[in-house]
Amino acid sequence: MVVEPENNIPNLPNSSDRVSMTAASDCNSVRRQKQEITSRLASASGENSASSGFFVVALAASAHGLDALTRVLSPLPADFPAAIAIVQHLSPKYPSLFAEILNRRTLLQVQQAEQGCYLSPGKVLIAPPDYHLLVDSDGRVSLSRSEKVHFVRPSAEILFESVAKSYKERAIAVVLTGGDGDGSAGVQAIKKMGGKVIAQDRATSKVWGMPAAAIATGCVDWILPLDKIGEAITNLALYGAIEGNSA
Repeated sequence: MVVEPENNIPNLPNSSDRVSMTAASDCNSVRRQKQEITSRLASASGENSASSGFFVVALAASAHGLDALTRVLSPLPADFPAAIAIVQHLSPKYPSLFAEILNRRTLLQVQQAEQGCYLSPGKVLIAPPDYHLLVDSDGRVSLSRSEKVHFVRPSAEILFESVAKSYKERAIAVVLTGGDGDGSAGVQAIKKMGGKVIAQDRATSKVWGMPAAAIATGCVDWILPLDKIGEAITNLALYGAIEGNSA
C-alpha cells in the first residue's frame, strides 16, 4: 500500500543547530567517516565476534508508517550506536518530505538516501520514492530501479536481503504497520544469517498485513507493542539483549 506522509503528529523539540546542519545532513559529508563506519560495520559481518551489540537496524513500514516510525525513533538517544535504514512505501508522484518531517521528530539525523552515500552510527537513511535501497558490507548505499516487489518500490525485501547478506548476525530487521506482505521473505533472510527480527504487535498496528506476514514465517524473535520497539532496538544495539535476556 502506497501512502502519503501524515502531518498530524506534533513535532518534538529540537535544536536549531541540528535542524540547520545543511552540510552535515548531506550524504556526501558522511564519506569522511568511512573508515570508522567500515570498522564498525565489519563487526556485523562477524570479524569482531567479541562484541555483543548490533550495528545495522533496517525498518519497513507502509500505511500509517510516519506515525509508527516517529514513535520508534523519537526515544532513541542522539548517540545511538547503530546505523538505521528505512523503507517506507511512498507515492513517487510527489516530492517526498518524509525525511524532513521525521528529522524534526527525533534526535537522530534523518535524510533521504543518495547513491553512493554511507551508513553511519546514529544516522537514519530513508529510501527515496520509487527506488529500492541496498547496502554493502562497507556501509555504502546503492539505489536501484529494478522491478517492483509486491507491487512496490522501494521494497523491504530488497533492503532486508542486502542487510542480511552484508551484516549477518549483527543485523536487526523491524516490520511495522502496513497492508501487504512486504518484508516476509526478507525477515527469513535476516534470520537465516543469524540476525534478529522484531514485528509490531496486532493491537498497536493500524494495518496488520506486513507484521502478520512476517510473524507467519516463524522468523520473528519478538512481537512488541509500538511504544516498546525503540527501547528494544536501543538495548540490542548497546548490549545485544532485551530486558536482560540475551538475544
